[in-house]
Amino acid sequence: MAAVGLGQAVRTTPAGVLPANMVPHPREELFSVLVVDDHPLLREAIAARLTQMGAGTVHEAATVAEARARALATGPCDLAILDLGLPDGSGIELVTELRSQGWPRIVVLASSDDPYAVRSAFQAGAQAYLLKSASPVVVTDGVRRVLEGGVYADPSVAPILATGTRVPGTDNTPRELSAREVEVLQLVADGQSNKEIGEGLNLSALTVKSHLSRIGRKLGTGDRAQMVALAMRAGVIR
Repeated sequence: MAAVGLGQAVRTTPAGVLPANMVPHPREELFSVLVVDDHPLLREAIAARLTQMGAGTVHEAATVAEARARALATGPCDLAILDLGLPDGSGIELVTELRSQGWPRIVVLASSDDPYAVRSAFQAGAQAYLLKSASPVVVTDGVRRVLEGGVYADPSVAPILATGTRVPGTDNTPRELSAREVEVLQLVADGQSNKEIGEGLNLSALTVKSHLSRIGRKLGTGDRAQMVALAMRAGVIR
């Protein structure tokens, strides 16, 4: 079996080459994978590791555009492993797209442990977040966990998820923000007015104002800039 790029023929591993205990797929059959990363050597290393785990077909892509073309050509694979830092687009958006197209399992392999990136990846539909600096054992464990239907976070980013969307207010007491409140705050940070936020989220300007008032009460400030600063410091928004 060899990893394949766009335009290359797909070669599969004959069934029976690997012992049953090396095939982590729930149905104990070879699984198909799409690996998206712009570093050829890293893609090859990932492909080799997946082959050892029982992958029957590994497709490769180096960009968002190539990944979209490959996804369109093959349809959903059993697993996708995506880098977030792609040269021509957002890896997070690619996660969302693949999930909407029926891809059942997505593992993010990133170089950053930025809290916003970690939370965004899981919110977009990823089942695992692994760091490129992780050991082969951690990567294998994460991929196997996802293939078995579970979720996995690199041990170094797990504490980020444990904090959820808590933001310390002006009194340093952590307050939990809802997903909608985080969404509103992110748009405030992007410089949008209440009217623009409402149009983007299909909310009235009055509802947006109510969200901001509730956020202000939780964080102990009615100042939009300070609310944004507190949320950024906590890694809840970018």
